[in-house]
This record gives sequence, C-alpha cells and structure tokens, in this order.
Amino acid sequence: MTVWDDLVGQDRVREQLAAAARDADALVTAVSDGKPLDQGSKMTHAWLFTGPPGSGRSTAARAFAAALQCTSPDRALGGAPGCGFCDGCHTSLVGTHADVEVIRTDLLSIGVKETRDLVRRAQLSPAVGRWQVIVMEDADRLTEGAGNVLLKAVEEPAPRTVWMLCAPSLEDVLPTIRSRCRHLTLSTPPVEAVADVLIRRDGVDPERAHNAARATQGHIGRARRLATDERARARRAAVLKVPLRVADVGGCLKAAQELIDTATDDAKQLAEEVDAKETEDLKAALGGVAGGRMPRGTAGAMKELEDKQKRRKTRTQRDSLDLALTELTGFYRDVLALQLGSRLAIANVDVRDSLDRIAESSTPAQTLRRIESVIACREAMDRNVAPLLAVEAMTMALRAG
Repeated sequence: MTVWDDLVGQDRVREQLAAAARDADALVTAVSDGKPLDQGSKMTHAWLFTGPPGSGRSTAARAFAAALQCTSPDRALGGAPGCGFCDGCHTSLVGTHADVEVIRTDLLSIGVKETRDLVRRAQLSPAVGRWQVIVMEDADRLTEGAGNVLLKAVEEPAPRTVWMLCAPSLEDVLPTIRSRCRHLTLSTPPVEAVADVLIRRDGVDPERAHNAARATQGHIGRARRLATDERARARRAAVLKVPLRVADVGGCLKAAQELIDTATDDAKQLAEEVDAKETEDLKAALGGVAGGRMPRGTAGAMKELEDKQKRRKTRTQRDSLDLALTELTGFYRDVLALQLGSRLAIANVDVRDSLDRIAESSTPAQTLRRIESVIACREAMDRNVAPLLAVEAMTMALRAG
C-alpha cells in the first residue's frame, strides 16, 4: 500500500506528483545541509488540480500532501516518498497531521474571513513535518474577494508552504491565481478501474461494484455511495422513473415535487447527523451547561453557527438535486445512444426496459431537447431560481419533448 493507491486511473498525474515529491524531499535535504538548490526541480509552491467531478482531484492532492510529509527510512535511501505506512503518510491521509490543512466546505461559497485565516496559517513554518500544506478542495467556491486575498499568498509564499487548489476547470479559478500554479488535469477514470477499487478497498460485491461504476460513469465518490448505501440506490431508482411519469401535467408537477422533497430529506438527514453535535460542542466550549442557559455574551456565536448550518442545508439540498439532474442527463444520454445505434456503452443497464420504451416512442431530436431542458434547469438553479419552479419547468419540457 502507498499513498497513491486510491488515485484511480491517473497514471500520468501519479508519475508527475511522485517526481515532484522526490524533488521536494531533495530540496528539504539540500536546505538542511546548506547545499545549492536544483533549479530544474519539479517541485513548486502552488498546484492546481482540475478535472470532472469524480475524477479524484482531492484524492490526488491529499496523496501528494502525504508524500511530501513522508518520513519513511526507505525514502532517505533513495526510495520514493509516499510509503503509506509511516507516521507522516498515515496522519496526512487520515486528517490529523499538524502541518496538513484540508479545506472543504458544505456552504455556497468560501469567504474573505476564512481565506484570511488560511493565509495567516500559511505563513507559519512547519510544526512537525517537512512542509506546511494547504489543500483547498473547493477553490471554485472562492468569492472574488477571497480569491484576491489568496492571490497575494500564492504570489509571495512562505519558503516551506505548498498550496494545492482543486476545481472542476481552469475557468473556475481566477486567471491571476491559475497563472501562478502548476496545473494538473485529471480525467474521468475507466469504469473497470473504479469497480476494482470498490472491490479491493471497500469489499463491495463484484457485480454490484461494476453496476455502480457503470451507472455513475466513473465518478468514484458517487459509485462508492451507490454501492454501499441502500438509500442512495432507492433515491436513484426514483429519479430514473421520472421520464416515464411525465405523460401529463399532473404527473409533471408531482414528479417535480418529489424530486424537491427527496433533496430536502437528504439535507434534513445531514442536519440531524451533524447539527446537533456541532451545537452541543459549541455550547460546551462556551461554558454552557447541558439543559441550562448559556452564559451572557455567547448569543452571537450561537447565531453564527445557526446561520452556517442553514447555509449548509441549502448547499446540501442543491447538491442532492443537482445529482438527480445529472442522473436524468445520463438516462437520456443512454436513450440517444440507443436511438442512434451508437456503440457507446449503456450506463443505466438496470433500467434497460425504460430506456428502450423511451427510445422507441420518441426521436433523437426530442431526446436532445430533453437533455437541453435538464441542463437549463441546472443553469437556472445556478442563477438562484427557486428550485421548485426550475424543476417544474424542466418536467413540463420533458413532457413536451
């Protein structure tokens, strides 16, 4: 086992990062020994990982962070950093290393205040490790102001600080930031590679692993959830019934409401799992007593937490709804492949009867219009159109074809 084992189907990226980790190790050793630095080093202070959802952007960044902190004796003897079992690798991967900060957000955006806190941390020297590493999994959610705050830190980094930014595409990051980063592009991993990691890492039954990998078209995170969570499979099954339920106006409106209700239930479930613990932890930190009144002057902190939880719930609902729309797009993509006689592999083989029924009762032009209506719904929600209105407009368009 090494830190790279969960980086699925990304051999080229893995080779580049491993080479950079070796040069980073040599760089730290040279500085410690007072030797001149290698000007041709593949290591740099800022990295930008881009790729489609599920490609493993964050996995690549975390694996690289672990390799930079590797303390294996084999590394000192010329072995590649990233053994996977030393204290530096292990604590980096599980999220407890003092010098590896992983930033992910359940909110709609990352603001100026949070970014300033990160920049201040980035100026510190490593406490116990070889590098101070900041992994920002959602760099595309930086507000413009937050991006400008981050820019200065990327322009003038501390000597032993490494920034790792993750985003779906280059266009999701400010041009001034991306121009100062080394860019690595990840691709959607092959279905077979995703199925293999589900079997090997998660102990999933081979048939279920292959079905989940195929259904999610190589999205590692969604494939794992689909393979291991019965509720996820039930939710997907309900979504894939929508194309058969939009025969009349009543069916369209009912299907839209059920999609919204499902997304709301997902957000509520997360809130029940996370919010109560967060609230109790904050009350304890502020000196509150279980079941008693809070000390004076703590109302502001409690209100700030409530606002954060409300924003997270909104983000979770939108993410769940967006996943449903992605699955609908995949359904109609399969329909189009059947209509055109394409050799493209069918993703949703478990609903082949429904695919055939829609394919036979419509034309390729209608299918394309339906795909466009799903995309238009996603774009409408990005513009903050009320989700129910956006989804109702979509289901009516699916009916019209």
